[in-house]
Amino acid sequence: MAVDTQSEEARIIRQLIPVSTLPSHKFANLCGQLQIEIAEQGQFLFRRGDANCDLYYLLDGSVDLQTEAFKIETITAGSNSARFAIAHQCPRKVDAVAGSRVQFLRLNADMMKTSQETAYEENESIMMVEDLEDKDDWMTTLLKSPIFRGLPPANLQKILISLEEVSYKAGEVIINQGEQGDYYYIIKKGQVLISRKPTPNAKEIKLAQLGDLDTFGEDALISDEPRNVSVTALVESSLLRLNKEQFIKLIKIPSLKYIEFQDIQDCVRNGADLIDVRGPDEYKKSHLPNSINVPFFSLRMYFKSLNRQRPIIVVCKDGRTSETAAFILLRHKFNALILRGGIAKLRPDQLQAEPALFVIDDSNEPGSFSGSASQPESRIPSETGNVLSEATDLHQLVRELKAKCSALEADKMALELKCASITRQLEALKAELGRIKGGG
Repeated sequence: MAVDTQSEEARIIRQLIPVSTLPSHKFANLCGQLQIEIAEQGQFLFRRGDANCDLYYLLDGSVDLQTEAFKIETITAGSNSARFAIAHQCPRKVDAVAGSRVQFLRLNADMMKTSQETAYEENESIMMVEDLEDKDDWMTTLLKSPIFRGLPPANLQKILISLEEVSYKAGEVIINQGEQGDYYYIIKKGQVLISRKPTPNAKEIKLAQLGDLDTFGEDALISDEPRNVSVTALVESSLLRLNKEQFIKLIKIPSLKYIEFQDIQDCVRNGADLIDVRGPDEYKKSHLPNSINVPFFSLRMYFKSLNRQRPIIVVCKDGRTSETAAFILLRHKFNALILRGGIAKLRPDQLQAEPALFVIDDSNEPGSFSGSASQPESRIPSETGNVLSEATDLHQLVRELKAKCSALEADKMALELKCASITRQLEALKAELGRIKGGG
């Protein structure tokens, strides 16, 4: 019997994971196929060793998870645990026994996987949080994010159970630059400021402001390097945090994907983009053929130039910076792959060098300041105002030039990507022409 989408049962089902991530029309289609089942107290929903991989969800009552020796856990309808499929491991590791008269739902795992994949490919406007009856359901909104929606249900359940809620007052420091990373943070409600000091005695530079359901803190956990920014609460904020060990095990490892060196050129020929996230100086000394230099700290500037429809292979010295860069790309809905171990594992003949495109001449050149030492001291006070005015104008000019430089860098990146694509097509045409001539 189908479930009425306006019923109380449908409201409960809508909160289940991953059902909650489906757009409204997909959910309505699902309800038309559902049948709510009943089990009396003491009946088994499934037994240890069963190979049936259906997803079982508890809608009403309680279910005991147990082995022959003892009871492991009791799941109660309406709890956070009940939003997930019951003990979903195949073959089953435990018995699931009705602790009372229960109502439960059984879903086909393959069908749900297909529904999810189709939903994620559709226009994002269909998947807006406005579809949800509960506008404050942060959990469902979070699970729609690119990183979390790609994780196995068992990992999601462990993450949500393990999240620790912490509060910070306005002005309170959450992360100090230079400290070792210990937690991954999700902003449940509030606003925080990301800032950085280029040197210990330098003035702090404001980098970004984050709000509800934004995440931070993963860089240091992935790279195993000290924190490279500070984070401060701008208003009273409620955060959820996951410790480093759980982040690595439950999020990093299943999220990141790797590629071996011998497979790179095939991927590039098939349309993948190859980016090197090291600094320009390192890149010029040696890099992979067909790669484009996108320094890590400039990565976000290049998002508009990158194509979400093509895989992006990320390269660095040892793979660690690539992991952090790939995680950032995944968060922004790019398909990222990491060269395992970085270019440090490659032979010199597998790399190529590139001469510097320009040289900075540090020698003194004649100009308006060349004769300043010979100016009479009596003229200095009278010219102070002019000097300050000129300095202000120069600072403004520098800012404008930097902005223009950033725009030109992005344009350059787009042209290089286009050039690389044309080069790949040309090589493919040459190969095809060679085969035709050989066959003739």
